Amino acid sequence: MDPRDEKGKMWYNGKFIDWWDAKIHVMSHALHYGTSFFEGIRCYETPKGAAIFRLQDHTKRFINSAKIYRTEIPFSEEEINNACIEVIKENNLKSAYIRPLAFRGYHSLGVDPTKCPVEVIVAVLNWGKYLGEEALSQGVDVRISSWNRMRANTMPTLAKAGGTYMNSQLIKMEAMADNYSEGISIDANGFVCEGSGENIFVIRDGVLHTPPQYGASILPGLTRDSVIHICNDLDLEVKETLIPRELLYIADEIFFTGTAAELTPIRSIDHMTIGAGKRGPITEKIQKRFFEIIDSKVKDKHNWLTFVY
Repeated sequence: MDPRDEKGKMWYNGKFIDWWDAKIHVMSHALHYGTSFFEGIRCYETPKGAAIFRLQDHTKRFINSAKIYRTEIPFSEEEINNACIEVIKENNLKSAYIRPLAFRGYHSLGVDPTKCPVEVIVAVLNWGKYLGEEALSQGVDVRISSWNRMRANTMPTLAKAGGTYMNSQLIKMEAMADNYSEGISIDANGFVCEGSGENIFVIRDGVLHTPPQYGASILPGLTRDSVIHICNDLDLEVKETLIPRELLYIADEIFFTGTAAELTPIRSIDHMTIGAGKRGPITEKIQKRFFEIIDSKVKDKHNWLTFVY
């Protein structure tokens, strides 16, 4: 954790409190049963000031994730949006990683969570590139994970829930133990799914392929959705389709997408070089447009930026 974060303020159930005053009871339901829901949101420093990327869409997914688990967040979308904006102002930040979190707190122990109160926090962090600064241009080395994603009828993958990320941790730790930056999961039917915290795009013969939003056990990423919109703007063809593992090895380019990872090229998988072993031209073209939108060098026609100050 950046020491600067620990000197700041956090939004907790509608009030600003000091970082170290954000405490919960050890018998809180979320600690025992994984009943938490969260988002990761980027606030960028731009020529026009601090701007939050796709704030409203993140908040909507945040509330829907809880709803899937029969949990009602005791704040409206507007209140969560305002909390994300105000906590940046309170900490006087120009850029930040924003973490809204809702969780079942302390009341009683047992699988049934319904008597446990829903607590909500919004924290802001100083955080750089998730997979490293040079990863955006040079790419990363990854492996196919031995851990599969869950079937759709075992745990809901549309929800960004804390308990689901136990699976992601296994994928990530396995990859790092073998000196890879990340792992790629396979779904229960043997098709390519996603990284531990990123969606994936595979480019072959000028066409982008990505696992379908429904039916492939992926989280519907907002950066993924942004890339699809950017590709439409750039007249690049995108196919949402099932992807067999072997297609990865013969792809021309592959890249991860995610709020933290942004658009990170993959240069090798299982020690097999992808394309030229570095960021490819189509990936670079999409990256360039993505950051042009953030830097206000092109019109934000999709209204993705919410300016803070």
